Amino acid sequence: MTEPALALTLIGLMALGCQWLAWRMRLPAILPLLIVGILAGPVTGWLKPDELLGDLLFPLVSLAVAVILFEGSLTLDFKDLRGHGHIVRRLVTTGVVITGVIGTVAAHYLLDMRWEMAAVLGALLVVTGPTVVMPLLQTLRARGNLTQILRWEGIMIDPVGALLAVLVYEYVALGMTGNAVSHTLVLFAQTVGLGLGMGALGGWCWGLVLRHFWLPQKLHNFGTLMVMLGLFAISNTLFHESGLLTVTVMGVWLANMRGVPTQQIIEFKETLTVLLISGLFLLLAGRLTVEQLSLLSWPAWVFLAVLMWVARPLTVWLCTLGSELTLREKALLAWLSPRGIVAAAVASLFALKLESQGIEGAEMLVPMTFLVIIGTVVIQSLLSRPIVKVLGVGEPPPSGFLILGANSVSRLVARELVDAGFSVRLTDTNWDAVQEARMAGLPVYYGNPLSEHASQHLELTGIGHLMPLSPYRELNSLAALHFEHILGHGRVFRLAEDNGKNAKRQQDQALGHLPLLFDGQVTYAKLASLLSQGAEFRRARISENFSLEDYRRIHDDRLLTLFCISSQGRIRIANSAVALEPKAGETLISLIYADSPELTRPAQSKADKAESSKSSQAAEGAGSDASSSTRSTANPGTATGSGPLPASRLPGGRA
Repeated sequence: MTEPALALTLIGLMALGCQWLAWRMRLPAILPLLIVGILAGPVTGWLKPDELLGDLLFPLVSLAVAVILFEGSLTLDFKDLRGHGHIVRRLVTTGVVITGVIGTVAAHYLLDMRWEMAAVLGALLVVTGPTVVMPLLQTLRARGNLTQILRWEGIMIDPVGALLAVLVYEYVALGMTGNAVSHTLVLFAQTVGLGLGMGALGGWCWGLVLRHFWLPQKLHNFGTLMVMLGLFAISNTLFHESGLLTVTVMGVWLANMRGVPTQQIIEFKETLTVLLISGLFLLLAGRLTVEQLSLLSWPAWVFLAVLMWVARPLTVWLCTLGSELTLREKALLAWLSPRGIVAAAVASLFALKLESQGIEGAEMLVPMTFLVIIGTVVIQSLLSRPIVKVLGVGEPPPSGFLILGANSVSRLVARELVDAGFSVRLTDTNWDAVQEARMAGLPVYYGNPLSEHASQHLELTGIGHLMPLSPYRELNSLAALHFEHILGHGRVFRLAEDNGKNAKRQQDQALGHLPLLFDGQVTYAKLASLLSQGAEFRRARISENFSLEDYRRIHDDRLLTLFCISSQGRIRIANSAVALEPKAGETLISLIYADSPELTRPAQSKADKAESSKSSQAAEGAGSDASSSTRSTANPGTATGSGPLPASRLPGGRA
């Protein structure tokens, strides 16, 4: 083992490398973290966490698990659970019990564990978690309803499953110290009562502090962290092992308390959780010993098979009774159930505590949990895409648009795309802009699209393109880099900038491989200016007798080509990399400048009128719908309508 400072630095660098590898390979980060930890620990013997941290290992793991559970419980909004159907509610309630019972019975008979320890293991392995489910869903492109069910099951089951595991552990840990069943039940009730009471009281009191801003906003994140850890320590001091339940209940209370600004806290906790998870799992995997790994004989693999091919299918079948899902859709739900971070973190903490009490069978918790995590993630990552194809439950290639910004420019572009039959989703951190988009009937995500919260809650089903239409250059650039990895090359675009040569040079260095939107020169300011001056979106049907050149000529070339839709409904976006060349039978969507001949209708010569009339007749003969254009002067605060755009709503306003 090297010097402690150097060892901790190397652990941080390894964690960073694992996170990057997971991002590049679109895998859950927990998989490379555990594999590297095992290689550094029991395989090579370089990493020895007990020697490195000594007596600090247990309290550090305990505090880290408390933060992870608190962060997960902050996302448990009961409105979300009610809004996503009875199937999700059954999976995170009845399904948790079914999986836990089957896991307990299998652990007892296959692994020869005592009923108490088998119950702890069974409770630990009911959770899936968004950190392992979301990367799989991004690559599967399963049907929208299945993606929604799996996504929300992963989000909801994390804190629910963790709460169940904590309750079962409290019962088992207290049961080992009591001689009478009645005494054990009293201790259990006291622990649960203290955890529920302190968690609810702490959440309510701190919610009042946040709601009324009795603490400066810059201290909200730090204050929440310290209050949560303080309650955790006090609860454990008052009654042994009640702290985890306390922080879980506190997080749930804050998530469902009205008027509490938790978004910023969630983003802070997400960043902190990534740091804790990365270091924690390298250390926990490094604590595994060769003796523990040798316990993973054939019964352990049979136990894994029971969880994957007995417990999960039975759970899905019972929880989807009476639903409209087809047999093939149920089969995909039954297949996908990878275990995640909460299971590994809580199992490691419980194992440390139970081993310190000398409880038989505690040494099996960590290796079995790690085996289930690695087994489910690897097997399901490799086979899920072929299974989706065989079952025929995949979505067609996504053609929708994620539009960065909910400002009036973005809303007008989004409305034109929706009217053309394409799905859109806008995202913005400005509440007023988000409200305007919702009033216009446009789907919108309120929050930072680059956050961990967005990776779990930003709905990307059917989304195949990114258009950054925000006035903020840095956000546009970062979003383009972020979503290129998710959506793929050629589906992510960037917006030209007009902030000087240095800014353009920096953008070209970072994003030069991404095509520029539209003509490659239009900026957000130019779009906003054109629309505020009365520019209009128009559609024209291109035919053998009416080409793009004809269309440009009747508008005196004062137009900006935006999109082209084929007769099969496929859309192409005008960009700097590939020239937009509409073919006969395709529909062209353009932005017609306000001072074009047709809009201003100046006096025309007889020859010009004849040529214009001839072109218009050709367009109409080809089925042009230019006459039913979308007016940019429509009030962006409503879904439809016309009228002048108020000065306070100009597209150049704040996003």
